[in-house]
Amino acid sequence: MRRTFPLSAPKALALGAALLCAAAGAQAAPSQAELIKLLEKLSQRVERLEQRNTELERELRAAHAPQSQAAANVEERVQVLEKQQESLARSLETDAISEKEPELTMRLKAIESQAQGMLAAARKVDALDGISAGLSLTTVVQKNATAGSQLNYRGDGYISLPLEAIGNIKHKVFAQFRLGQGAGLNEHLSTYSAPNATAFRLASLPNDDSAAMLAQAWYQADIPLPFGGFAPRSKERLEVNFGKMDPFVFFDQNGAAGDETRQFMNAAFVHNPLLDAGHDIGVDGNGFAPGMRLSYYNVQDKQQPWRLSLGVFGAGKRGANYEHSLAQPMVMVQAETEQRFFGGLAGNYRVYAWRNPQAAHYDESITEQEVHTGWGISADQRVGDGVTLFGRYGHQVKGNVRFNRALTLGAELNGSYWDRGADSLGLAFGLLKNSRSFNAAGSGEQVAELYYRYRINKQFELSPNIQYIGHPGGDRGADAMKILGVRAQLTY
Repeated sequence: MRRTFPLSAPKALALGAALLCAAAGAQAAPSQAELIKLLEKLSQRVERLEQRNTELERELRAAHAPQSQAAANVEERVQVLEKQQESLARSLETDAISEKEPELTMRLKAIESQAQGMLAAARKVDALDGISAGLSLTTVVQKNATAGSQLNYRGDGYISLPLEAIGNIKHKVFAQFRLGQGAGLNEHLSTYSAPNATAFRLASLPNDDSAAMLAQAWYQADIPLPFGGFAPRSKERLEVNFGKMDPFVFFDQNGAAGDETRQFMNAAFVHNPLLDAGHDIGVDGNGFAPGMRLSYYNVQDKQQPWRLSLGVFGAGKRGANYEHSLAQPMVMVQAETEQRFFGGLAGNYRVYAWRNPQAAHYDESITEQEVHTGWGISADQRVGDGVTLFGRYGHQVKGNVRFNRALTLGAELNGSYWDRGADSLGLAFGLLKNSRSFNAAGSGEQVAELYYRYRINKQFELSPNIQYIGHPGGDRGADAMKILGVRAQLTY
């Protein structure tokens, strides 16, 4: 590779003269005038070269200047960014938010604070997930021509708390508190049935005193079957309950006649009369008993699920307690299923039987305990968009009781038929047939009830109510009774 070196003007002229002399030695020497012309041409070309060289140097300096300036600007910006980074780092070392710190840090801390607040709220929601609670207040005023008017109230509060799952097993604790005052007309009428099932008071307190108690407190475990299977696909379940409970929560249920605070108030229509009004259920004076329940639930056919249940509850002549009532417990078994008739409308059908080895004779002078057994049926079936029919039948197999057979029938109509969808109209009839050992002459007590539930808002309902009781206490010679009442129900 050949390398070239720049020449200054004097060197270029000297080189040109040397070249001319060499050329002259090879050929005939030119004249002086020709030499002068050649030198002038060389001098002009050298000047042009020098001018071009100057221009190139100027352009080169101009090209280098922006790069130097750009480098200086970059260095300055890097220094600024480093200072900002140091400031951000110092600001992020503390949780406090100050107006003197960078705006970015303030925003980050504000977002972090909001996120922590949302996370705390989310944790509270997770902690409350599955918890259910409710409160209701029922006030009833009833009037009868012979017993006069009576006023009572009852409050119920409940809470259901889920526990941390054990594998695939879900479980919870349920508690119910009840308070109230006034016995209503129940203690003033000589009837088999109680016209006011909402009345509550402790037997040890006079009517003018209010009472409060822990009504129920029980545990429930839901165990998917088969054991060790995949719980979300399980079609079978075993339920286990134990504690202080109301047996009617798990047995003899009915969708149209099972809630005295919103549906029928006469006890003959709330539960099977042989168990409730006839006192075969064996609970304490407040309607509760210690016990245990096992239930197998099968939903392999979602259109026709079914369940088998076994209950063991405390019993006694004076009701269940925590001393000796479980020595000879009351035992109940129930089979139930959901069926669809009338074009696919759902209905529930239950058959059950019971055995109470610590029941009392209807004659209070006989103090010896005896065994009572019986069986019953409870059914509710929708027959239209807003019509539900219900029926119960109870049959006493063994035991000395005032009435040994009971039949109740009725219907509940939804108010959508008269543009009051939240209202309901209920009508029911019942016959509580005398046992031969108690009163062979009388046919039994006849009961009828009509109510209308008028919803004022979601939490407040009013229900005027009228009841008719013929042959009260199974006595054909007794005058029929008419009972008027109004029930106010607050629910939250």
